[in-house]
Amino acid sequence: MKSASLLVPICLCLAWLSFQQTMAVDPTVGFTSLPLDQSNFDIQRPYDVPVNKRYSFINGVHRMWVYKSDKPHSPDSHTNPRTEIRIKGYDFSSGVWQFEAYGYVPKVTSGASIMQIFGGSPHATTLMLWTYKGTLAYYSNPVLVRHIYSRWFRLNVIYDVDANKVQVYIDGDLKLETTGRGGNSHFFKCGVYAQDHDSHYMESRWKNIKVLRKN
Repeated sequence: MKSASLLVPICLCLAWLSFQQTMAVDPTVGFTSLPLDQSNFDIQRPYDVPVNKRYSFINGVHRMWVYKSDKPHSPDSHTNPRTEIRIKGYDFSSGVWQFEAYGYVPKVTSGASIMQIFGGSPHATTLMLWTYKGTLAYYSNPVLVRHIYSRWFRLNVIYDVDANKVQVYIDGDLKLETTGRGGNSHFFKCGVYAQDHDSHYMESRWKNIKVLRKN
């Protein structure tokens, strides 16, 4: 009987540890969500097409798409095709900032950046998340998620500028912690931006987009 009574607390302890391990972290704790509306969303798309040919906002979902053969976002740009939301009004150079949203990548999309922290030196960006053949990676490597296609996922990207630290959470799990890449000013972007080995058609969808700042 004594051994049986000892097993009860042990089993309870193991069950609690298992429960704790399966609980996702909420990366927004300690942050304040800042006011954000459609006026904060600058839609960057191929310069020779109207916005509604590469972007829609229906039932709370921002849908952005681009073709490999599209023009860049301005006539004097030599960058690859893109349709992205550039978040205006919250450029930052210090402090701790966070981008949160739910993203969705259709299976047809490959070789595209779907989210970035713009601003770096000598690089143009501090962070880019690339999707390639169903994976999601920090630039081309390392791979953060093996299967990202055709499902909604929660994305939280935190940049502590003063500590020079970047963190990426997907569905509440910390997938990446790395250093920043310089630069004096930064802002968040999401959408599709053609990269290496890009597919003919690229698309991503976003909802519940938020910008947060550490209290």
